Amino acid sequence: MIYINYKGGPIMHTIIKKILFPSLLLGIVAVMLILPKGCSAPETAEIPVFCEKYRTHVETLSSDEFEGRAPATPGAELAIDYITGEYERIGLKPALGDTYRQPVPLVEYLGYDFSDLVIKGNGQELSYVYRDDMVIGTTRLQEYAALKDSELVFVGYGVVAPEYGWDDYAGVDVEGKTVVVMINDPGYAIQDENMFHGRAMTYYGRWTYKFEEAARQGAAGALIIHQTAPASYGWDVVRNSWSGVQYGIGIETGAPKLEAEGWIQLDVAREIFELAGYDLDEALESAASHDFQAFNMGLQANADFKNTFDYSQCYNLIGYIEGSEYPDETIFYMAHWDHLGMVETEDGVDIYNGAIDNATGVGAILSIAERMMTHDEAPKRSVVFLAVTAEESGLLGSKFYAANPVFPLETTVGGINIDALNVYGPTWDVSVVGWGNSELEDVLRRHAEDQNRHLVPESTPEAGYFYRSDHISLAREGVPMIYAQAGSDYIGRDEAYAEMVAEDAAGRYHDPTDVIHDMWVWDGMHQDMWMFYNMGKDLANSNEWPNWREGNEFRQLRDESAGARRR
Repeated sequence: MIYINYKGGPIMHTIIKKILFPSLLLGIVAVMLILPKGCSAPETAEIPVFCEKYRTHVETLSSDEFEGRAPATPGAELAIDYITGEYERIGLKPALGDTYRQPVPLVEYLGYDFSDLVIKGNGQELSYVYRDDMVIGTTRLQEYAALKDSELVFVGYGVVAPEYGWDDYAGVDVEGKTVVVMINDPGYAIQDENMFHGRAMTYYGRWTYKFEEAARQGAAGALIIHQTAPASYGWDVVRNSWSGVQYGIGIETGAPKLEAEGWIQLDVAREIFELAGYDLDEALESAASHDFQAFNMGLQANADFKNTFDYSQCYNLIGYIEGSEYPDETIFYMAHWDHLGMVETEDGVDIYNGAIDNATGVGAILSIAERMMTHDEAPKRSVVFLAVTAEESGLLGSKFYAANPVFPLETTVGGINIDALNVYGPTWDVSVVGWGNSELEDVLRRHAEDQNRHLVPESTPEAGYFYRSDHISLAREGVPMIYAQAGSDYIGRDEAYAEMVAEDAAGRYHDPTDVIHDMWVWDGMHQDMWMFYNMGKDLANSNEWPNWREGNEFRQLRDESAGARRR
């Protein structure tokens, strides 16, 4: 665990290494899997410097003085002042009248006095212990939460997906009840590309979606059955991530929320199903069929706990270049400016500088903004530079922006998320996270090919990494987003170098050693900035309206807002 001083109170952040892989490693692993043994990359590529000040941005933001940039800390204020100062120096227009700052209300909450989860039925009781057998919590801003004799209903994957002709809630009433639901989606279970996206997770497979849909259906509670492979992480990740201090947006948004939501171990689920008179394996298998029908399990769930809250405020930072012809149409560059802060240790203090994650990304959007302002005529469409807060706390800044957009989402053309640039040298390849999701991939391909590069898919689509960075907050509202990074076909390097890079990056992820060091090769960052800059410039001066591809879970939202994009 990491404990960070935050207005006098501890903030806990769980470090997950080698399970939830660093986003930087996605491209590395993807290409290592497809390169033949002994293959060596071409030797040369000319990479001109993109911005002379880029290195200064990264060095400043990742310096010890900035104390790891945890939200609502003195280090955060330094980061905010630096970024907004650069916005002003560059000449970006403030997005909120006379300010670049969008206030984001944050809450740090801690559950305590957790009861056991008690399941009653058929004259028996089963009792399960917090953290060892189950975890539970709530995102409601209330001091006490409880499930009392709440009927259990098994709803399979808990998915309502019209584009796939799928509705796990059809014919069942879950109002005020507790749903039991599986992780991932039916495509993963069947491994059939014709069902959902096959092995690749869709948003319907994410645990966040499970709870959102259960709340929309009127349920009081939801319990996800944990399985390591479909979740892509083990029970320790669930137990550690869900216990201790949690984070949220410090106001009620009006969206429905569950009284209680959580996870249960697979063996716990097996015992509960046996008490109900069902075989768990048969139930799980049936859930992947179009013929699946949710059913009441004849059992009741009981659990309660308390919460304490600590409120604070931080900021998204938004500047823009106003379009010369179509100022109401916007292109987005986004990067999160926060990191994990400082940790008290027996020997003093460790600073989580976050050089790669994500001083490199913030430096990139500042550099792209400066080049557009000083080297180009004004683009036809407006270009927005969005530096969001509290990504490390659960994508909170981007979630708040998506719920409170400064620029209409309906006329947002699309966005480029830069969450960690490649610091190990130029590559011939570009790894796309969320391969095949949107037509933005075609725009990216054009500009990668201009650099004699090629696109490759991420290697573990079943892990759902596309849904774990800030771009997903806008994607969920229908806005096409691209999330791509350099791969591992390093120019002039061999396979051994890629393996060394993978090991080095894994060791530094969310670690005090994420600092500028001797292995950094700045050319790789400049290479990627050129690609992302040219992609955004292209979109900003075109009439293109990229969409999600047919069958994507966000396509319908984009199609529904098409009228707003007619000139």
